[in-house]
Amino acid sequence: MKITNLSEADQAWVRERTELLFGGTFLVSRELVHDPTELPGFIAVQDGERVGLATYHIEGDRCELVSLDALCQYMGIGSELLQAVEAAARAEGCSHIWVITTNDNLDALRFFQRRGFIVNDFRIGGMEKIRMLKPNVPTTGCYGIAIRDEIELEKQVEAGKGWRMV
Repeated sequence: MKITNLSEADQAWVRERTELLFGGTFLVSRELVHDPTELPGFIAVQDGERVGLATYHIEGDRCELVSLDALCQYMGIGSELLQAVEAAARAEGCSHIWVITTNDNLDALRFFQRRGFIVNDFRIGGMEKIRMLKPNVPTTGCYGIAIRDEIELEKQVEAGKGWRMV
């Protein structure tokens, strides 16, 4: 598997994946709207096919992992993409990387906690505000669990000890 920086050639695919996974061309976190096609990120490619995507947004010394999408679970795609984002965050001088998921996304909660993230914030009923900006967000998610709350996870990174992929 090869991890490369997102390029203009990837934008149509990023838009398609965003629409498929998130029901539109944008994502919302902390009531902030993100267009993944305008964010830096990485693509995972295996045998000439795109198999994963990660996008991020850096503000100050904090990096938000905006999206992480592995087309196949349990193959290391998400882990490698996360490592690439962490390296980019360190190279940009970030001290923390954070991500938001929803209360129904048990797989994401497990994935991030196993990689050193801790729950940093829990916004009970936070999805109501998100639905004001994005009404098509479903009310039921993974495992038939009602999507109600936002869960923020965070990990400390050593600033300056990374490299930017080319």
